[in-house]
Amino acid sequence: MEQITSDLAQTITGFDLWHLTLPVVSRRDHGIGSVESAIETVALRLTAESGAEGWGEASPWSVFTGTPEASYAALHRYLKPITIGRRVCDSAAIMAEARRTVAHCTEAKSALESALLDLQGRIAGVPVYTLLGGGAHKSVPLSVSIANPDFDADLDLMRRLRDDGVRIIKLKTGFADHAFDVRRLERIASDFPEFEVRVDFNQGLEPFEAIGRTRSVAEFAPAFIEQPVRADRFRLMADIRAAIDVPLLADESVFGPEDMIRAVTEGICDGVSVKVMKSGGPTRAQTVARMAAAAGMCAYGGDMFESGLGHLAGVHTLTATPEISLGCEFYHARYHLAEDILEEPFPIMGGKVIVPEGPGLGIRPDPDKIRHYAGCA
Repeated sequence: MEQITSDLAQTITGFDLWHLTLPVVSRRDHGIGSVESAIETVALRLTAESGAEGWGEASPWSVFTGTPEASYAALHRYLKPITIGRRVCDSAAIMAEARRTVAHCTEAKSALESALLDLQGRIAGVPVYTLLGGGAHKSVPLSVSIANPDFDADLDLMRRLRDDGVRIIKLKTGFADHAFDVRRLERIASDFPEFEVRVDFNQGLEPFEAIGRTRSVAEFAPAFIEQPVRADRFRLMADIRAAIDVPLLADESVFGPEDMIRAVTEGICDGVSVKVMKSGGPTRAQTVARMAAAAGMCAYGGDMFESGLGHLAGVHTLTATPEISLGCEFYHARYHLAEDILEEPFPIMGGKVIVPEGPGLGIRPDPDKIRHYAGCA
């Protein structure tokens, strides 16, 4: 134990960033925006004086949390100076200063905390989930979103998912006319009865149509309906919740603990999507989940448009947080990216994400892939 303490007291000497452009295999339409040819993320590598490395990823979306340019600038200009020269073990103090140093930019802060935890875990020889409270389970059920405007292509994807053992899908709605949403729900119910279906509007409904369309979708008895209207429509979210008989979940309305307080007080939802990117890191994500559970709400592990590196931070957070009980959406590395950036495939087997047991995040990014996709930015 003394040796581990001494090692973790070494200073952080390196802070390197890459702005990555990662090609995707299909278009995805969500209520508030689309992704076509590529996603953009920022990879961060911290280096300690011993040469040990820790990695993190900032994965923003301009219509939701922010831009990759803002994440890069926040990390390089504001968060790097408060990190270099600090002790590896001082992650809580570094993150507290990060929140004071720059407002918003939650993805950048998530990348920093993930890299700090990865660095600590690799030095101490333990998985990140151990640093976050220990593993509650060895695997997490996987949900894959259905969001291609070409529904025939999504039918092919669902056949692949069925063969792969995936049993949870989330239908993205609200980006086209309501008839298209209903037609897809009918086809899924007919052809894929083995799937648990969840529905996510991604803020896609206007106030005048929100209750009617949400009620119509609720007739298909999805496991839950997520964020029908804009994030700031708290009163309308509460009205929709009262109008339907399936659980209503909040995503964009709840970033961190501060929003969770208001969500509980105003009764806008029955559960919440917990994301390390929008929360500002794993520990704040855990706080959101525990606040939701204390209020009798459910939670699941959502993601942004991430590579496997961002997924790793998410799965370690989930396995250390039993309050997040509805599985995860860490599917992009396997089902959306043309190529992931990890040295080994992101671990999915039988429709579940397998929690890595190695030190730190358990899998490293491939340096050659990092350099290649940074050159595409």
